[in-house]
Amino acid sequence: MTPPPVSVIIPARNAEATIIPTLDSILAQDYEGPIEVIVADGSETPAMSELVRRSHPSVKLIPNPERTLVPGANAAFRAATGDVMVRCDAHTSFPPGYVSRAVETLERTGAANVGGRQLAVGTTPFERTVAMAMTTPLGAGDARHRLGGQEGVADTAFLGVFSRETLEEMGGGYTNLAGNEDYEFNYRLRKRGKIVWFDPELVAHYRPRGTFWALARQYFRYGRGKSAVIMRHPGSVRPRQLAAPGLALSLAAGAALALAGFPWLLAALLLAYVSTLAVGAAVVGFRRRDPAAILLPLALATMHLSWGIGFFIPSSSSL
Repeated sequence: MTPPPVSVIIPARNAEATIIPTLDSILAQDYEGPIEVIVADGSETPAMSELVRRSHPSVKLIPNPERTLVPGANAAFRAATGDVMVRCDAHTSFPPGYVSRAVETLERTGAANVGGRQLAVGTTPFERTVAMAMTTPLGAGDARHRLGGQEGVADTAFLGVFSRETLEEMGGGYTNLAGNEDYEFNYRLRKRGKIVWFDPELVAHYRPRGTFWALARQYFRYGRGKSAVIMRHPGSVRPRQLAAPGLALSLAAGAALALAGFPWLLAALLLAYVSTLAVGAAVVGFRRRDPAAILLPLALATMHLSWGIGFFIPSSSSL
């Protein structure tokens, strides 16, 4: 039987540095059915679209005048003709068997949405640092899509692979909660009694952000999105999701107490936090034999504090 046609959905913005490897990996899939690739371009300049047209003329380019991820993804969903939707982003590449495995898992499990592991792979020293941060409990909590784990039912799915029928049942796309749209989508699926499935053999390679500023913006956006999801769906909160906001709140309280004449409380809190990051970085650096681990405490602190601060500034949409 011929496998179902697949639409790969890529919302992208100013991604000239990463979009070509992403498209190369998709067009090199071993999937036996038809694949269409749709890029929703939210860039401020035509540079990315021109690059895609020159290198991959078969890719369908559509405009995303709102520029942010959710409107772009939803526009691409509307333009898609496939029976199965495969989410991707411009920082991700797929091994050759990714789409085949995803469709097989979707059919085998009867799940509404399937996702796998996000394998962070850096090409520069700083990207390697962030990749280490994203794949340790200090940076990922207990998230199976970052750390791996057993196959089975999950809270959410990295990127996600789902049928057109599921998409239509969910209103045709994501709710406008940029930074946590996938988690909210999966929470609504689970509330309807649907299954979200984690497959550890389904691995997507992810290229982390390349500067502290880009990393801070990314995690600030994640924090804002998570806060918006919790405000809309209070039952969706998990204890691990409160760790970074708790840290930010504790540091703010410690600073206030220091100004009130109790500086030792802030000093003790900072000492405990910095010591935890230093020990964690030493362990990771020793295990992975990578000198890039020297920046790991700074990368982890950037992720924690940006996420935690963003949590207290909720938004229905963010850049």
